[in-house]
Amino acid sequence: MQPTQTMDGILAALADQVDELDRLVRDLDEAGLGLPSRCPGWSISDVLLHVAQTNEMTVASVEGRFTEEAAAFGNRAGSVPPGSDVNDLAGLAVAAERGRSGKEVYDRWRASSTAQAAALGACEAGTRLPWVAGDLAAITLATTRLAETWIHTGDVAGGLDRDVTSSAARLQPIARLAWRTLPYAFSSAGKVMAGPVALQLTAPDGAVWEFASDEPAATTVSGPALDFCLVAARRVPPSETALVATGPDGADVLDLVRTFA
Repeated sequence: MQPTQTMDGILAALADQVDELDRLVRDLDEAGLGLPSRCPGWSISDVLLHVAQTNEMTVASVEGRFTEEAAAFGNRAGSVPPGSDVNDLAGLAVAAERGRSGKEVYDRWRASSTAQAAALGACEAGTRLPWVAGDLAAITLATTRLAETWIHTGDVAGGLDRDVTSSAARLQPIARLAWRTLPYAFSSAGKVMAGPVALQLTAPDGAVWEFASDEPAATTVSGPALDFCLVAARRVPPSETALVATGPDGADVLDLVRTFA
């Protein structure tokens, strides 16, 4: 079946994900926060700084200050080389504010997470909010924030050699986000989809999640939901997963699928 998403459900999953990340980092000292994360070139503190910066952009979006906050984000990043993408910009923004104590960064991340939860919680699911790739429904923006926090929780856990929770409540909306944004991913890459894509994903508890449009699928991707989410997060190459893609766009789907702009 195709799971139905609600704003309350997404916000509850986001809160759980923030709590999991907090459990990983709240007792770390300066040395611990300075350990390398799974993100190349970023410490655990850098990861928290990045999530705080983007949490603050979410709050600004809800409060009607997105243009100003995005400009400030760009100013922090400084001169951006031609051909740079959003990941390059994020790296420059982190570099610009790197150097604060780990405790200060942790406190900023916690405060930004609380403010983000309050801001998104005040929105109706369909409220249109500005974001990097254009206006999004509030529930979609909340899902991107869940995906971002989930990805970076894994980055922190990887740096600490710790395990993370594979929660169905968190993976479902992340997988659905990646599926729904496939047309945008193809368009951004200058490619045209041959037809609709369907997903048949096995949840951590063994349930099968099916995502499909009303039209017959031209391409189908099946396999573990966790594998699909990790590929969409660009944390694991498709060749190292149990995912199987059949149809004309199979290889391109696994190459282009993203949970972020």
